[in-house]
Parts: sequence; C-alpha cells; structure tokens
Amino acid sequence: MAFTLPPLPYDYKALEPTIDEQTMRLHHDKHHATYVTNLNAALEPHPDLQKKSIEELLAGVDSLPEAIRKPVRNNGGGHANHTMFWEMMAPGGAKEPSGPLADAIKKAFGDLGSFKEKFNKACIGRFGAGWGWLVADRGGALTIEDSPNQDTPLMSGKTPVLGCDVWEHAYYLKYQNRRPDYLAAWWNVVNWTDVARRFEKVKK
Repeated sequence: MAFTLPPLPYDYKALEPTIDEQTMRLHHDKHHATYVTNLNAALEPHPDLQKKSIEELLAGVDSLPEAIRKPVRNNGGGHANHTMFWEMMAPGGAKEPSGPLADAIKKAFGDLGSFKEKFNKACIGRFGAGWGWLVADRGGALTIEDSPNQDTPLMSGKTPVLGCDVWEHAYYLKYQNRRPDYLAAWWNVVNWTDVARRFEKVKK
C-alpha cells in the first residue's frame, strides 16, 4: 500500500486528562485508519500517484483525475492532518513557544495570549467539522486560518505549523458539545517543541 497508519508517538492514555484514552483509541485506530484505507483504495488504479508523497498529492489535488479528486481531498487530507495532529501534541512537551517562533507570534499577534484568543475564535467559528491552523510563509510570517472538513493549507501551497482538530469526534466523548472547553484544555498538550521544528523547516 502507498500509505500506512503511523503509530501514536505515545500511549493512548498519555494526554489525559485533556484527551481521554477512549477518544484517542477511536480517533487514531478508527477514524485515521479509515482515511488511510480509503486513500489507498482511491489510489489503487493509479500506481504513478502512489509514488507521490501526501504533501505532493494534496498540493496538486485539483489536477488529479476527477474520479479520485474528492476521495483524495477528503481522505488524503484526513491522513495528513491527523499525522501532524498526533505529532504536535505530547505529554511533557514545551508549554510555550521560545526563540524565533515566539518572536514571530509576538510580531503577528502581540503576545501568546492574544494569539491563543484569535486561534480559539477561528476554531470556535468554524461551522460543523474542520480545523484551525497556524500557517507560516517562507519569510516566517504567521497567519491564522480555518478550513472545512479535512481540507488543509497544503492544498493552497501553504504550510501549517500548528493545527487543531475541531471535528466532534476529536472531543465529544469528554466535552460533548462544549468546543470552547475542549480548546481551552487542548493548549495543555500542545508540544511547542514540535511546532517550532515545523516553523524552522518552513524558513529553510
């Protein structure tokens, strides 16, 4: 198969109490696994496309054969988004940005508190299912975006360095319909070390 489900980089219980074990098991083992299965099924008749990275597929999604464009958009986006999501959360990671990332956040948003407030607003305002994003350009400038379903900034040639899943399956077992409560708690498990790594990679 062209793509495989990456293992969680930590135990299912590792993000408790912010994200409970049952949610992590369902989210990773069921939802993410389904995106991978469906993506591989869509690409099966196209061995040439199976050789591309997920980033390449999504950046060129609008030029894919029409029959597979939507499945790749939905399932390829789901695979890319969730792979990043697992990696930029961690138990015991850096709890706030430092260095060039902290400077860029201060320049774009004033301070970390203002950034979180604006980011949460974008996530709360995303109607239905989707994602909130912190996006960096090659000059290091940061912007906040949100996207529907499993769309990703990669589809527009942009690079996300932080992403929050606001599909209900990401939080409903613990927070029910209280998306703001989920977002408030979610910052406790963001691993700013990984976000900084992604930010530095964009600028290279």
